[in-house]
Amino acid sequence: MSLKATYTLLAPFYDLVVRHALDNARRASLAQLPREGGATVFINGIGTGLDIPYLPPGHRYVGLDLTRSMLERARCRVSGADLVITQGDSLKLPFKDACFNHAALHLILAVVPEPTQALAETARVVTRGGLVLVLDKFLRPGQRAPLRRLLNPIARRIATRLDVVFEEVLARVPGLALESDQPALAGGWFRIIRLRKK
Repeated sequence: MSLKATYTLLAPFYDLVVRHALDNARRASLAQLPREGGATVFINGIGTGLDIPYLPPGHRYVGLDLTRSMLERARCRVSGADLVITQGDSLKLPFKDACFNHAALHLILAVVPEPTQALAETARVVTRGGLVLVLDKFLRPGQRAPLRRLLNPIARRIATRLDVVFEEVLARVPGLALESDQPALAGGWFRIIRLRKK
C-alpha cells in the first residue's frame, strides 16, 4: 500500500493515536523558533495540523503534506494563523531554493521511504542560517533494538519506519549543522533536534 493510501485510511484516527502523547514535545520543538515575527516557516509534513496551536505568532507559515484527507483536518485548525496549506511530496518539494527562513519536520522523517532525501529537500528550501527543527523517533548509532528492527518490515508498510538512525541521515546532508539533540519521550526514542543551515 502506498504512503498516500495508508495515511488516507489513518487520517480519521491519527489524532487519537498521537495527539496527547506528543503535545509537549511539539510545543518544546516549536518554541525554538524566533520570537520576533516576520519569518517565513515551512512545516514539512503538517499532517492533521497538530503543530498549529504551537506555532509562534507573527510569522508566515506554509504547511505541506502528501495526503488530502490529512490536510482537510489541518485546514480546520488554521483559525487565525498566517498559514497556507498545500499538497505535495516531501521528497520533491514544489518550492524554490532558500525561500523559507526556517523549517520544522515533525514525525515525517521516519515516515517517508527516503528520510535523507526529505531532509535534504528541506535544507534546500531554507536560507543560510535558518533553523531546521526535527521531532521524530530514531535509533541511536549502533543501537540493537531487536524488537523494533524485527517489526520494521511490517510497521513501515502500515505507517512508519522503526529503523531510522538520524546520525546516518544527517551525515548525508552536509548543509546542516547539529545544534541540539534532546530526548523527548519513550526513553529517548523520540528526540527533539535543532539543526542550522550552513
